Amino acid sequence: MRPIRAASLGTATALVALLACAPVVSASAADADPAPKKDRVIVLTGRLAEQSRFPVNPGGAPAQGDRTVFRSVLFDQEGNEVGETGGTCTTTRVANGGAEECVVTYVLPGGQLTVQGMVFGHLVPGPPPSFDNAITGGTGKYDRARGSVHADTIATGTRRFTIDLQR
Repeated sequence: MRPIRAASLGTATALVALLACAPVVSASAADADPAPKKDRVIVLTGRLAEQSRFPVNPGGAPAQGDRTVFRSVLFDQEGNEVGETGGTCTTTRVANGGAEECVVTYVLPGGQLTVQGMVFGHLVPGPPPSFDNAITGGTGKYDRARGSVHADTIATGTRRFTIDLQR
């Protein structure tokens, strides 16, 4: 297994998933009521907890089909732990900075969100790139959720996720 490059850390929190002009609401235990909410934004911080890479060419250059499996811990704006993400990203292109397709689940108070989409530039040296992915569904209070997740790297192994949740 080859060492994890700093650029690959961005794939970890993708997800998982989460700077808009809409009002901001933090996910917390108090936010776990079962009543559905309409169009809201949740801002979380994700810290990489575990990551494993499964290269097609161990010890060689990045290749189409390389896979990353990860888990991150999620915190609200007050620093309270409120959930986690887990997911996989598969490299689909190595030219032009690389591209990978990611599928991530966000486990939050009251339910789960599923997120999917492309991340571009993960093979470029430096901080992992920002990305936007689609919310494809959810469970519990997030049942039938739609919207998007914007992710920005704010430190090594740490991302800010802005979840634009639409119901």
